[in-house]
Amino acid sequence: MARKEQYLVGLDVGTSKIAVIVGEVMEGDELDIIGIGGSESEGIKRGAVVNLEAAVESIKKAVEEAELTAGVEIDAVHLGLSGRHAKAFNSRGVVAIAGRDHEITREDVKRSIDAAKAVSLPKGQEILHVLPQDFVVDDQDGIGAPIGMTGARLEVNVHVVTGNVSTTQNIVSCVNKSGVRVVETVLEQLAAAEAVLTTDEKELGVALVDVGGGTTDFAVYERGSLWQTGAVMIGGDQFTTDIAVGLRMPIPDAEKTKRRSGCALTTLVDEEQTIEVASVGGRQPRIIARRLLAGVLQPTAEEIFHKLWDEVRGAGFESSLHSGIVLTGGGAGLDGLPEIAYQIFDLPIRRGLPVGVGGLTDHVNDPSFATAVGLVLYAHRNQISNVNQVEDSILSRVAGRFHGLFKEFFNFL
Repeated sequence: MARKEQYLVGLDVGTSKIAVIVGEVMEGDELDIIGIGGSESEGIKRGAVVNLEAAVESIKKAVEEAELTAGVEIDAVHLGLSGRHAKAFNSRGVVAIAGRDHEITREDVKRSIDAAKAVSLPKGQEILHVLPQDFVVDDQDGIGAPIGMTGARLEVNVHVVTGNVSTTQNIVSCVNKSGVRVVETVLEQLAAAEAVLTTDEKELGVALVDVGGGTTDFAVYERGSLWQTGAVMIGGDQFTTDIAVGLRMPIPDAEKTKRRSGCALTTLVDEEQTIEVASVGGRQPRIIARRLLAGVLQPTAEEIFHKLWDEVRGAGFESSLHSGIVLTGGGAGLDGLPEIAYQIFDLPIRRGLPVGVGGLTDHVNDPSFATAVGLVLYAHRNQISNVNQVEDSILSRVAGRFHGLFKEFFNFL
């Protein structure tokens, strides 16, 4: 019988859809996607539960589909949390290095991180992530791994992400009521970045932009670390609403029209091209110019990116994005969106597709699966890191024991 540790499951509960990805850890620590499940999201709006029963049923449906395709029973998941209710800030922690030789240990690093996160939080907020950015040993800064170095003072810069306690508890409760246990909650931007960003992009400076149904979440990386996270309160569902209102059509038909014929930039659409659209109240469908549809979508696309650019500039990172912008999430598939982003940011733009996995890659080769695949990759990386830490600890204890034996032996002589 296969060990449960072989399987890692990511659950992305979005405003528009719920996605479940099952990954299997193969020999050599490779990760294969073996199961995929999905359902329309009911009872969830912008990452918050608005109808518990409907949300539970939607999650159940997606989990059951993933179990069927993977051929395994799912009992635990890694859950993505929307940036809608998350807050973030950068902090610094400082500690003195004790000991006669002043060698920095893993415990010293932990103490410095604990000092950095010892801040007063607003009522109703809890810490979700504390992510080290770099370390400073005495006067030497920009250090990535200080363990083993010597110094009298250790500083750490961290990015702290907090979340609304009740919002998190409600979404976790929904998942638990659907019959599975939440192992870990992960900010969706972190998960998506795991799946679509390269090491070089993170090092040179890049902004991940995850266009979801209810919000557009973003994360800014530089020098290999995360420095800014946030969310713009407009997502792909706003495009659908604009179509429904602007072209006077039912919401379900507006969503289909967006997916089938939508383009966010009017100049990319041929003036002579026409499309058929539904009407409200049982009236006959109409034929309209496709450019008219693009004219409805373009202002919202521009608004999203202008608000995003204001956030990035406000934090002082406008000159740090040397690798440009990576668009991902379900809304990133809209035609014309990269071109609009290029006009506003004047930076390299690309769509981010999940990479770094094997198995059913053809089925997840879409920006809408970035978070779900990223949750599995995030869990896998942490699993490997924990194993390595345990092995290092064991080796350290063994080495210390042998050192003591040799010392006693030579003292005896």
